[in-house]
Amino acid sequence: MADTPPKKVAPTRRKAGRHRGEGQWASGHFTPLNPNEQTKKDDDGLNVRTRIETIYAQRGFDSIDPADLRGRMRWWGLYTQRRPGIDGGKTAVLEPEELDDEYFMLRVRIDGGRLTTRQLRVIGEVSEEFGRGTADITDRQNVQYHWIRIEDMPEIWRRLEGVGLSTTEACGDTPRVILGSPVAGIASDEIIDGTPAVDEIHRRVVGNPAYSNLPRKFKSAISGSPLLDVAHEINDVAFVGVDHPEHGPGFDVWVGGGLSTNPKIGVRLGAWVPVEEVPDVYEGIISIFRDYGYRRLRTRARIKFLVADWGAEKFRQILEDEYLLRKMADGPGPGAPVERWRDHVGVHRQRDGRFYVGFAPKVGRVDGATLTKIADLAEAHGSGRVRTTVEQKMIVLDVEEDQVPSLVDGLASLNLTTTPSPFRRGTMACTGIEFCKLAIVETKGRAASLIEELERRLPEFEEPITINVNGCPNSCARIQIADIGLKGQLVADSDGNQVEGFQVHLGGSLGLEPGFGRKIRGLKVTSAELPDYVERVLRNFEEQRAEGERFATWAARADEGALA
Repeated sequence: MADTPPKKVAPTRRKAGRHRGEGQWASGHFTPLNPNEQTKKDDDGLNVRTRIETIYAQRGFDSIDPADLRGRMRWWGLYTQRRPGIDGGKTAVLEPEELDDEYFMLRVRIDGGRLTTRQLRVIGEVSEEFGRGTADITDRQNVQYHWIRIEDMPEIWRRLEGVGLSTTEACGDTPRVILGSPVAGIASDEIIDGTPAVDEIHRRVVGNPAYSNLPRKFKSAISGSPLLDVAHEINDVAFVGVDHPEHGPGFDVWVGGGLSTNPKIGVRLGAWVPVEEVPDVYEGIISIFRDYGYRRLRTRARIKFLVADWGAEKFRQILEDEYLLRKMADGPGPGAPVERWRDHVGVHRQRDGRFYVGFAPKVGRVDGATLTKIADLAEAHGSGRVRTTVEQKMIVLDVEEDQVPSLVDGLASLNLTTTPSPFRRGTMACTGIEFCKLAIVETKGRAASLIEELERRLPEFEEPITINVNGCPNSCARIQIADIGLKGQLVADSDGNQVEGFQVHLGGSLGLEPGFGRKIRGLKVTSAELPDYVERVLRNFEEQRAEGERFATWAARADEGALA
């Protein structure tokens, strides 16, 4: 693998055309067109760490420059959390300073979901000492703390970085965490191990000022698993393991996926890339985003809008002609995953004869003490490696066969089951109104109680089902691609009062036939009615489905009455 990035040529400065108002650097439009772009031009977000350590941590929250507080501090994984007691109806009404608490969410980036037990133990200790025990596992393989004080950040960084962890560019208009298969290098059915590419991209890109001012966030995924286990369809760029009939194992390249309020499934470039060239192609794609991405409106600044305007053929041509300076080989797309679940939960044999054990924290909510106990359990059973997944789950690797039953029992004693119900296995939730300034409704507790109700009411239900609960329209919990997606909003109850509730999306999916959930006009449910509603729909599904029919397929054809 090359030690230096591929040579880039300066983008052609085209005459201003219909995109003159989009703020594309490649067209010579460098004048900031919104306050976010001005803030980034004034000072690189990477530079704020020095101020945090030398000024803000010494003088406290009130000393923080607002442009740093609500902008550049994200480059180091820090967001202010929601001030307690502000209801969801005020989310879009109050000014930022009215929503800000004097505590922070801190995101620890975990590229590829890879952790040693030593690292996991430090994450747990930091949680207990500085985050009031909070440590949520996200659907992007990260860990998020809450209740973090600015005064504690220098010591937190010292602890995390002392074991090789980082918060660098965990948030912000930056190259975010690189998702990777949590069983890369060990799975018996793996097509190709993407770990070398993840490591090389991280070395070249993360913390590099050449890529620290992007139009918006940039989400990436690399996996050689035939289970398609990193949700590649909804990432800005993704490399998917495939076996080329002539060149052998390598990666299929996808660009332009993303959800939020304008969801799009990524598109294939039709190119096959060997693992050693993945970092070059990644750099070319992120450079296109930096140079050609739209910087006028934040709502149109993701790469998915550029890809939608250009199409895959033009995007590939620009990548090859202006950035890679070479052609990529054509290649096949991925096949359909053979299993319905893609989360690696359960006990599975590794290629070396040992086992990995996947387990299900409830909606990703754990705490520092539990993480420390997981590290202890893993080590006591001969493992020094754990993984996080994109489904808010965790995995212990490298367990000898005779150690598996004891590990499974130990995890169960922590309420971390390796044989969860479909509801516990398939339900995820975002942070919600408890801490998030964008949220309208509560999510984590609501989703956890929904799981318990469904387990009680439908104990015989065995079909794989995904239920994704989101506190606002931004889809951090991926509502559009869930079997049952729940978008938080205020709704009217039977007495006409505004209460917490959800708009319902039904039948979203990823895989061979990815698509977004169906919305039925006027279909909204209050939080209190949620268990009754989901039970009713699942019972209708069981009664009406054809043999072997998936929920998403049934929901697409079902009468509206069966979905209401």
